[in-house]
Amino acid sequence: MERPSTALDREIVIDRLIEAPRRFVFESFSEAEHLARWWGPEGFTTTTDSFEFGPGGEWVFTMHGPDGVDYPNWIRWEEIVTPERIVATHGERPDDPEAFTSIFTFSEERGGTRITLRTIFPTVEARERALSEYHAVEGGRQTLARLAEFATASSRET
Repeated sequence: MERPSTALDREIVIDRLIEAPRRFVFESFSEAEHLARWWGPEGFTTTTDSFEFGPGGEWVFTMHGPDGVDYPNWIRWEEIVTPERIVATHGERPDDPEAFTSIFTFSEERGGTRITLRTIFPTVEARERALSEYHAVEGGRQTLARLAEFATASSRET
């Protein structure tokens, strides 16, 4: 008999300590211009079509891969608790059956910010595809590294 899947079977968790105050790390999500400077793995760029940061707001954008491939993306901000937590639904489009939930938490730690990204996929198979086809763990680590660079530089400018 096959056991039912649990959230643990469908999730990926990545975290990073960033040497910047929590408000700068959190605010890095709040404007399309900020996100364009760090969102995505190394070599990717982002073009925003529309952006509204707030519960129920959406971000429609295209990620441009270093190989010239374009990846359509859509995010709906489900919950925003400044400066502690962001919950978002993320897919290629609003009706994407493989859309996943991303939960970003921001905790003060050792004078910086611990950001934890918990991604929960709708199925075990969708998680496995994200790992094998999209290299989700390495891509997530690279994205958080780019966020760290941006937030650290932003905090030093003030």
